[in-house]
Amino acid sequence: MDDYPMFDVFLTMLIFFLWVIWFAIVIHIVVDIFRNEDLNGMRKALWLLLVFVLPLLGVLLYVISQGSGMSNRNVATRMSAFGHDPMGSSAVAGAGELERLAALHQSGALTEAEYARAKHHALPM
Repeated sequence: MDDYPMFDVFLTMLIFFLWVIWFAIVIHIVVDIFRNEDLNGMRKALWLLLVFVLPLLGVLLYVISQGSGMSNRNVATRMSAFGHDPMGSSAVAGAGELERLAALHQSGALTEAEYARAKHHALPM
């Protein structure tokens, strides 16, 4: 262990993880460039060229100029993955549906079996 002191191990690990973080940032920016509908094909190509030829400058300029748009596109992508439902809206809709089913069951419009089946379908699983 004398040939490779502990501080050198720490520096090696730090440099390695900084490289991993750097590649993650570049990949995120490249994905955002392709996702950006405000850019036409030529501007996308120029941004990609800048990010790949002058990476530090390209990444910094892209984040400065497109930063707010990046967060909006990221939120839009995540929302579309969940079917445009905010986190709590399905729970609220499920509660309203259960109240309606309980009222129908108490009024006698639904039998016990129908109520159980409808309740099972109304609850998000």
